[in-house]
Parts: sequence; structure tokens; C-alpha cells
Amino acid sequence: MSIIHDFDSPGIHAMIIRPKLNWFQLLFVWRGSVLPQLLPRLGLIFALSIAAIFMHDHMRSYPLGLGTPPFALVGIALAVFLGFRNSASYERWWEGRKLWGALLNTSRVLARQALCLMHPCDAAQARRFLGALGALAHALRHQLRGSDALADLAPRVSPDLHARIAVAQYKPALILLWLGEWVAERKREGVLDGYATLAMEHNLNALSDVIGGCERLLATPLPFSYSVMIHRTIYLFCVMLPFGLVDGAGLLTPLFSLLVAYAFMALEAIAAQIEDPFGMEENDLALNTICETIEAALHDMAADPDFERVPSTATPARDYILD
Repeated sequence: MSIIHDFDSPGIHAMIIRPKLNWFQLLFVWRGSVLPQLLPRLGLIFALSIAAIFMHDHMRSYPLGLGTPPFALVGIALAVFLGFRNSASYERWWEGRKLWGALLNTSRVLARQALCLMHPCDAAQARRFLGALGALAHALRHQLRGSDALADLAPRVSPDLHARIAVAQYKPALILLWLGEWVAERKREGVLDGYATLAMEHNLNALSDVIGGCERLLATPLPFSYSVMIHRTIYLFCVMLPFGLVDGAGLLTPLFSLLVAYAFMALEAIAAQIEDPFGMEENDLALNTICETIEAALHDMAADPDFERVPSTATPARDYILD
């Protein structure tokens, strides 16, 4: 079992990565599934199924004998729409993961350039640059989650830069501006030549693309009217389903109703959960861990005892243990 912890106060959040389980173990997976949040809704479907059986057996003129053909037609249409919704949501989740992977790779490249292309190498200036690179990842994480970044940024950047960040609305963009100013200053000092400056500017532009891509994902959700239409249709379908199955299924109506309702509701819930890949739910991206990975890579590349890794200010409330 493997868990990527992603701590952000209050509480604890973890993106769950499991080894492949066999078919029997998958039947009993609880943590990381959407079943806990669906239980009240499935309870409603179960109660309606019992009501449908009671009405069917005790009412002389049963008024809701709908039969299965209408549900078969609507179910096929719902499956098509849900397939599109899940594909669109997963595409957003995967694009977010690729953007943060690009952030990690570009940070490593910039750190290597800062450490290797300066002649002579100024360790203090390189530490400032690497510290700001690590701070940029934390600033982007906080911006995407709508949380306050200042406590995490304070030990990672200079007081002057922190004061500039404190009044900025888009903190990652301001840190990126400072990184560009750092490169320009080294160029004026003659520490970086023209080719090295162009190479670093190219990677700073790549960081700008990452920030812009994440902001685009955050600011452009799937069309609300489309999500509402699917949501309403699913729940209307599931509420009416027991009254259509009771003629043929009899006492097994609760079983079949719950199976169908779970399939449709779970697919819709999963799509809604991963639509925002930067959130705080169990299947969202583990941004804290990615930030820590970036800083660990920068620390290893610096190989400088004065360049210390700074722990995140967020602390876990409890261990996240999978049953």
C-alpha cells in the first residue's frame, strides 16, 4: 500500500495510490472510494424500493407500473453522457498532473543552470534563486486552493521579496518576476553570458506557461448547465427506477435498484471530484507532496549545508490509514 500524504491545515488530505488489488480485495475497498458520501442517497433508493414493493403488493390498482423499456432507453442515454463527463473530468485531472510535472522538471533545469552556468559561482546568490524556486511552487499551490501563502513563503524568500509578495494578488507571478530580475542582474554583472541568459529565460517562460495553465483549469470548469442536467436526470432516473423494476424483479427490486443507482451516482460523483484537480479531496492531486519533492530536488542539487529544506507550516492532524 502506498499513500501520498498531502497535508493542508485543517485536517489531512492524501492522494491514495494503491498497489494493484485482486478482484476480491477490490470489493471491500472503502477509503478513497465515493461510497461513503453516497450512502445517504443509496439509503433513499433502498427506502423507495421497499415502498414500491409494498405498494405493488398491497394496492388493488397499482398506479406506477412503468415497466423496464423506458428505463432501458434513458439508461443508455445517461451512460453516454456520463462517459463524456468522466472523460472530460479525467482529462482536466491529467492535464493538472502534467502541468505540475512540468513545474518539477523546469525547476530542476533552472537550478542546474543557476549552479553551473555562473562564472564564478556565487553560492549565496544561487541559494536565493533556489529558495525562490521552491517558494514559487508553494505560492502556486496556495493560489490554486485559495489559502494564505505568506506563512509558507516567509522562511523561503528574503524579507524584501516577502514584502513585495504580501501585497500581490498573484503571488506566483511576482516570484517569477523576481526570478527574471535575478537573471537580468547576473547578466549585468557579467556572471551570466548571453547564451546562458537566453537559456534561463526560456525556462522562466516555461514556468509562466505552467502558472497560466493551472489558472486556466481553475477558472474554467465544465459548463454548469451541463453538469446540472446530468445530475438531475440521474437522480430522477434512480428515484423512479424501483417503481419500474418491481413488476419483474419483485423482492429483488432493492438489489437491482441499488446496483444501478450506485453505478450512475458513483460515476457522477467521481467526475465531480476530479473535475477540480487542485482541490482537497482524496483523489485530487497531492500538491503538498509535489512541492516537497521540488524542494528536495533543489536541496540535493545545491549540495550546500547552508541551503536547508524548510518544512511546510501545515501539520497533519492524524495519520491517514487505509483499512
